[in-house]
Amino acid sequence: MIALVDTNVLLDVLTRREPHYRASAYVWTLAERGEIAAFISAISFNNIYYIVRKAESKTKAEKVLKLLRDTFDSVAPDAKIINQAIDSACDDFEDAIQFHSAIRVGAHVLITRNPHDFPQLGVSIATPEEFVKIWVDRLNQCP
Repeated sequence: MIALVDTNVLLDVLTRREPHYRASAYVWTLAERGEIAAFISAISFNNIYYIVRKAESKTKAEKVLKLLRDTFDSVAPDAKIINQAIDSACDDFEDAIQFHSAIRVGAHVLITRNPHDFPQLGVSIATPEEFVKIWVDRLNQCP
């Protein structure tokens, strides 16, 4: 399964943000184990770096970037993705980049805590909790 993981899900794990931490950490673990092909938009790197550097330190932010790099594949926001995001119906430009990045990699699902901010076409949109339920149900159906 191919998934694009939104920045807010990554921040749930990095900041141990409750009540979202557990499901988001499960998604992250699936990515670490290679059980899902997990992508993040390259813009997540700079967004997370900025947040972690301000909240913690430059050293911590640099460690987080390496962790992200080693866990997830990234999708570069090239001119086509930027233009699609600008021209999209999404109210939030960052969400539009995430969405079109998911389309670019052929994601089966975009995992976000803001599912209502995304168009409901071209890729399934799920919260971490919804995705975990789908994943566990899928495992339970295997012979």
